[in-house]
Amino acid sequence: GRIINISSIAGPVVGFPGLTHYCASKAALVGFTKALALEVAKFNITVNAVAPGPIETPGTTKGVDRAQLEAVVRAIPVGRIGRPSDVASVVLFLASEEASFITGQLIVVDGGYTVQ
Repeated sequence: GRIINISSIAGPVVGFPGLTHYCASKAALVGFTKALALEVAKFNITVNAVAPGPIETPGTTKGVDRAQLEAVVRAIPVGRIGRPSDVASVVLFLASEEASFITGQLIVVDGGYTVQ
């Protein structure tokens, strides 16, 4: 079995002012992921979380002016905003047999945005 939670870079990786409630909930999801991974490993169930960074969706680009979006893209080392398929590919991998030895992990999908 596989359990894959969708978290965010906001909270478990970095904080964002004005998003305290969101950051808290996404960080809590990572704690849940780690604890549950330990509880269900004996049943051959893996539990992981994916933490997307800036991803191009209507919810993240609606109402954002062009200058703000361009500033975000400049901060991403790979030079583009993420696509939903970037996240989906990681989820598909974690759901596969190839990821059977990965559990309790947070996989960041952000194009290097949070790399220091």
